[in-house]
Parts: sequence; C-alpha cells; structure tokens
Amino acid sequence: MSTSQAEAFYEREADDRFLPTAYTRGPWDAGSQHAGPPAALLALAVGQRPGARSDTRVVRLTYEIMRPVPVRPLTVATRVLRAGRNVELVEAVLTPDGGREAMRATALLMKTVPDSVPQVSPGRQVPGPSTAPPAAFFPVPWEQGYHTAMDVRFAAGSFLEPGPATAWMRMRVPLVAGEEITPLSRALTAADSGNGVSAELDFSRYVFVNADLTVGLHRHPVGEWVCLDARTMVDGAGVGLAEAALHDEKGPLGRSTQSLYVAARR
Repeated sequence: MSTSQAEAFYEREADDRFLPTAYTRGPWDAGSQHAGPPAALLALAVGQRPGARSDTRVVRLTYEIMRPVPVRPLTVATRVLRAGRNVELVEAVLTPDGGREAMRATALLMKTVPDSVPQVSPGRQVPGPSTAPPAAFFPVPWEQGYHTAMDVRFAAGSFLEPGPATAWMRMRVPLVAGEEITPLSRALTAADSGNGVSAELDFSRYVFVNADLTVGLHRHPVGEWVCLDARTMVDGAGVGLAEAALHDEKGPLGRSTQSLYVAARR
C-alpha cells in the first residue's frame, strides 16, 4: 500500500493522478478510504477538467460506489455527457492502480447569472457550531484516518447515540496538498457521513453500508463548517435510507441521500 505523508487527504502527482494519505482511511478497514474524500476528489476533477466553464456551477452530484476505494494511487478521468447552453452533464470516474473502477460520479451543472432572479432561501435553522462542543468519533483501531482529519461537533445526538443527529463538520487538512479548499469540497467531504452520524443500529451488531450518494445544492457553502441534520430509516428486509439537510453558518444549502445495505454482522 503506497500512501503520501502530506498533511492533506491527497497529494497530486499529475493532473489526473493522486496519492492518498492515511487521512483518507475510513473507520472500518485500514486499507479502504472513507467515501467522503474520493467524492470531493471526483467533484474537483469535474471543475478542473479541460474546457470547464466559469459561468456554470455544480447543482447535483450522484455517486455510484462500485467497491471500497483502496488506499492506493488513484487516476481520475472525466468526460462530458451533455454540453448544453444552460445545462451540462459531466461524468467522472475514479480507478485505483492495479484495480477496477471504484467510484463514478455524474455531475449536473447549470449556468448561473448573479442577481438575475429573486433569492428565496431560509436563514439558519439549526444551532451553529459555536454552540456545540467538540466530539470524538467512535473508537477507531488505527491512529490516523478520516476520523482525525475532520473536526466534528454535535448540536444534537452523537456517534454513539442512536437516532437523528445534527453534526457540524470541518476539514482539518486540505483535500489536495498545496491547493486551496473549494466550497464544494467542504460539503462533499462531509456529506457521506450522514448514515454514520444518524445511525439507528448498533455498529457492533449491524453493518449499514451506502452503495451510493446523491448531493443536491441550491447554493455553494460559505465558511469552513458544514452541518448534516441527518436521520436514517431502515426496513426489516435489510434496506435503509439516510438523508441529511445540509447547512452552513448562513443557512440551508442542500440535501444528501444514501441508499443503505443493512445486515447483521457475521
């Protein structure tokens, strides 16, 4: 397993090639990444692709998680599926060295014209991060990973308390070493944690793994903090859905959903 030692989730080796650090490790397998950093990396590739327009903005991202993303060097490729005057559809694919495609994103982008229509958006609807105490992740058996790269504060609930939760999250390290964190990266690095913060079942007795992630945004986040006001629903047949209202300190900015495979641990 080859990893970078940079103080970031990834180090860029080429325009389309990235070396992950130990900060990308998820809480379940030291050899697999949490899906948040790869999700943000795919969105970054969409925004940095050749020919990307400055007058469009990502409004929806749908991720298919084919298999766990290993902590190995990654290549990201993009292609334009639809190039319209007002709407674009772009695909980004992530492939680890020596492996098969691990994650795919379809991004919907729309043309934006500032101050062209009335703004309709509510103000803050959840307590801010300054009102919430810092919170530790549930116990993780390795020292460095996603759990140490993210600052987490719960305004309601906790990792170890089942049920809905309101969690503020902030990146402690950049997505890519030496590069400024984009507003979209902040939202996507946090968004895949919805099913974790709002878990309804005991981690030690059940698995509830998301096979996808969909994030819709009516505006870009502002500031460093992103909030997941999350809840999880589970059917007795072994299927679940986690959904989260996404906020920043200004107010609501979008929603995320995750389809869950739920089963008893063997």
